[in-house]
Amino acid sequence: MACVRDVEARIHTRTVPGIGPDRATVGCVNIVLIGVRGVGKTNIARRVCFITKRPVMSTDVLVEYEVGAPIPQFVEQQGWPAFREAEYHVLRKLATMDGLIIDAGGGIVVDLDDEGREHYSERKVALLKANGHVVFLAGDLERLANKVAGDPRRPTLDNRTSAVDLMRSRLPFYEQASDWTIDVEGRQRSEIADDIAARYT
Repeated sequence: MACVRDVEARIHTRTVPGIGPDRATVGCVNIVLIGVRGVGKTNIARRVCFITKRPVMSTDVLVEYEVGAPIPQFVEQQGWPAFREAEYHVLRKLATMDGLIIDAGGGIVVDLDDEGREHYSERKVALLKANGHVVFLAGDLERLANKVAGDPRRPTLDNRTSAVDLMRSRLPFYEQASDWTIDVEGRQRSEIADDIAARYT
């Protein structure tokens, strides 16, 4: 597999903590940011990009490109199961690449059963970890739910439950998927980005 930063990969032979010698070296491994809506994944991804010069790939942006429509419109017309399937196809493509920062959507770690209930997505997490190190950005759920409430860019997750309850139900999935958890509360995003960049350079 060719590395996006193959020159640096020849220089950086130190392995990332938590990744054995059979996994990607620090210069090639994808940095995957996961967490609930509003936790700051996109902002932090851009800051890490500025520091490390790695390209950023947003799964939500790639899904919109894949389906040819904004996410709220696509979800309204096709439903969440179709969105999760499109998300999976995007991850299959990203799994063939390396040296990236992946800004993952809030539901990247879930799939839906036949009744529309969320469960841990073994298939999607396996793709994230194929050449990636997963960083879970954790924060106060009440604050984050209030922050994203009413944002028209973010489609309604589930009319049957509150946003904060749905976020809370995903916590075990984020924790199961993560290689490293960072609590963002009380910290500047620039500081968090510095910590992440330092670990992968």
